[in-house]
Amino acid sequence: MIISKNTEHTLTTGHMEQLVKTIDGYRDDVIKLQTELCRLPALGPTSDGIGEVEKAAFLKAYLESLGLTVDQYDSPDDRVPCGYRPNLVAMLPGEEDGPTLWLMTHTDVVPPGDLGLWTGDPWTVRVDGDRIIARGVEDNQGGLVASVMAVKAFLQCGVTPTRPIGLLFVADEETGSVHGLQYLMDHHRHLFKKTDLIIVPDSGNSKGTAIEVAEKSVLWMKFRTLGKQTHGSMPETGINAHKAACFLATRLDTLHHHFRKRDALYEPPISTFEPTRRDANVPNVNTIPGEDVMYFDCRVLPDYKLADVIRVTRGLMRETEKKFGVKITLSCPQKESAAPPTPTDAPIVLAVAKAVKSLRRRKTTAIGIGGGTVAKFLRQAGFPCVVWCTMDEQAHHPDEYALISHILADASVFAHIAMQG
Repeated sequence: MIISKNTEHTLTTGHMEQLVKTIDGYRDDVIKLQTELCRLPALGPTSDGIGEVEKAAFLKAYLESLGLTVDQYDSPDDRVPCGYRPNLVAMLPGEEDGPTLWLMTHTDVVPPGDLGLWTGDPWTVRVDGDRIIARGVEDNQGGLVASVMAVKAFLQCGVTPTRPIGLLFVADEETGSVHGLQYLMDHHRHLFKKTDLIIVPDSGNSKGTAIEVAEKSVLWMKFRTLGKQTHGSMPETGINAHKAACFLATRLDTLHHHFRKRDALYEPPISTFEPTRRDANVPNVNTIPGEDVMYFDCRVLPDYKLADVIRVTRGLMRETEKKFGVKITLSCPQKESAAPPTPTDAPIVLAVAKAVKSLRRRKTTAIGIGGGTVAKFLRQAGFPCVVWCTMDEQAHHPDEYALISHILADASVFAHIAMQG
C-alpha cells in the first residue's frame, strides 16, 4: 500500500536547511566513526566473542564528547568476561515534552564468515568512493552512525528539536536480544511511552521508500542425527548419519508445499525454510560419521502457527528415521511468533513518509519482511514502531558495505522527523 496521507507540521524552514547542510558536511565524520566502531568487533559469546563492552565504552565516550548524558543498562551475562551486556541510552531534550523520537540500533555484529570471500580485513574500514566496506558498516552501524550524526547536527547548529530525541544502542540483537531490548522491556519499560515515535533503522531499500511495519515468525531448528560410525570402505557395518541428514534436508524442502500461502505485504511474499549451518562431524574422509548436526532458518508468514511447522517437521523426521535406521532429535535455538503489525496509519509511519516525501520527493510503501529485528519486542508490548533506513541490503555478506550518501541522507530524515510538530 502507498502511504501518502499529509500531516500538519511546524518545521522551521531555515533551521531544517541549516541541519541538512550541516549533515551533508559530515562525510569525514561518518568514515571516522565507522572506522573506530569496526576496530572493536562486538561479537556475542555464541560467536566466541567478548560481547559489546569495548564498543559500548567507546560509543559512550564519543556521545559524552558531544555533550550528551549517557545512561547504561547492563544485562548480567556470565558467558562474557566482563559479566554483562551493555545497553546505552542518550537523550537530547526537545522544545516540547511530547512523544520522544527513539532511534534504536544494535551494537553487536555477526562474524565475517569465510575470510576467503573478503577482499580485505573485515575489521578494517576501506573507502571506495561512496562505499565504506567492513563487517558491520551496514548492519547495524549504518543506522547507528546516521542517528548519531542527526543529533550531532542539532548540537552543532544550536537548534533544539521540536520533540525529544532518544538514542538507544542495544546489545545481543544478532542472537535473540535476551540481553538487549528484551532485557530493557522486562526491566526498564518505563523508558518508553505508547505515544513515542520509534524507528529501528535496520532494514530498508536503496531508495528509502520501504517502511517495514510487520515481520514474519522466526524459527531456527537444530537437527541432531545419530547413526553408527564406521570405516568408509565398509558402509554396511555402520549407519551413515550424514547421509540420513542430507535426505532429511531435501525432505524439509517440502515444507514450502505444506505452508504455501502468499502475502504481498512481505518481501519475499512466502514462508521460507532454508538449511544453513552444519557442524563438523568426522575430521577425515575415510570415516562414515555416526553423528551429524545441521540447522534450518525458517521465516514463516503470520498465517501459520510455528507449532504446525514443527508438527510437519517431526513427521518428516520419523520418515527419515525409518528409512535409515537413525535417531533424530530436534531443538529450537530460536522460536519467535510474529508480533502484531504496526498500523499503516500510525503516527510514526506517517512521520517517516512525510520526511521522505519532503526531502527526497518520493512516496513510501508499507512492507513486511522475513528478517527479525528488535521491533518485534516493541510491537508485542503494544508500542507501534517502524523499521526504516536506506540500504543496499548487505547484512551478513562478505565485503559488506554501506553508502556514505545513504547514512547522511538518513540522518537528515531523522532530523526532519524530530522537527515535526
